[in-house]
Amino acid sequence: MTDPSDPLVLDLVEWVAREPRLYSEVIETWRTSCPRLTIWEDAIDRGYVARRPTVEGLRVAITEGGEKFLREHGRFMQRDPTAPVR
Repeated sequence: MTDPSDPLVLDLVEWVAREPRLYSEVIETWRTSCPRLTIWEDAIDRGYVARRPTVEGLRVAITEGGEKFLREHGRFMQRDPTAPVR
């Protein structure tokens, strides 16, 4: 990992990989007042997580790129095939 925020991005992606999360939950949990810590934005920009509209509301789920990122860093979690968002 070359970027100082990479470990936190990895943590966020792993957290989302456990189950698709409501967008509001992600933003509330991962908010920061530090303009140099753009963890959410970095994860989105790198294509590791994505927002998807569902009946329950806007959700955030891991992407194939996010799964690859987790595997590359020894944190791959088997995804739940019944997860509502992919």
